[in-house]
Amino acid sequence: MNLNGLFNDRWPGVALFDLDGTLVDSAPDLAAATDRMLEHLGRPRAGLEKVRNWVGNGSPVLVRRALADQADWEPARPEDDALFEDALAIFFQAYGELNGQHARVYDGVLDCLAHLKHHGCRMAVVTNKPERFVAPLLERLGLAEWFELTLGGDTLPVKKPDPAPLLRAMEALNGTPGTTVMVGDSAADVDAALAAGIPSVAVRYGYNFGKPADTLGADAVVDSLAELL
Repeated sequence: MNLNGLFNDRWPGVALFDLDGTLVDSAPDLAAATDRMLEHLGRPRAGLEKVRNWVGNGSPVLVRRALADQADWEPARPEDDALFEDALAIFFQAYGELNGQHARVYDGVLDCLAHLKHHGCRMAVVTNKPERFVAPLLERLGLAEWFELTLGGDTLPVKKPDPAPLLRAMEALNGTPGTTVMVGDSAADVDAALAAGIPSVAVRYGYNFGKPADTLGADAVVDSLAELL
């Protein structure tokens, strides 16, 4: 596919963006919070590289993976529930203090957002990150001004890959399946877009548990969002 000019003055009318791994490299903050949680529990630190491969399905799954020390974690036994709840509370406390301290906006993101805004595209963030952490991160990194709407992983009863958050955002911004695109980095983003009946763009630089973005089934795959302009 020729990606140059894919985002132009005729399309899209609405663009939905994932946050972690798509707009922002937040893994350093998430890793620091994960390691603080593990240390509090008397466990070894996980480190940045492991956490990069655990991000993408929301904080509860990240904490489950950290406790299991692997991406493919087994459903918790009943006796593990109390440990998980304690660990999640510790993680939330730590991440609330660290959110945005070491994160950075990926190259090409600001160019893409400015281009879309110039052409009248309406934009939203649709992420699996808990809602309470979304606005502070966007504000701290200077991204809040670009988005009319944000949906977190707990805004609705379901999160990506369920299509409901995408459909809610599309409807709120007066989009249609023919005028809306989802931009993300993981299977959760692409699968949600497929279920919602809208096209998707996947970025290669994000968090997808070590699997190539080119295998996700997105309509386009890029190394930088600037390639779409």
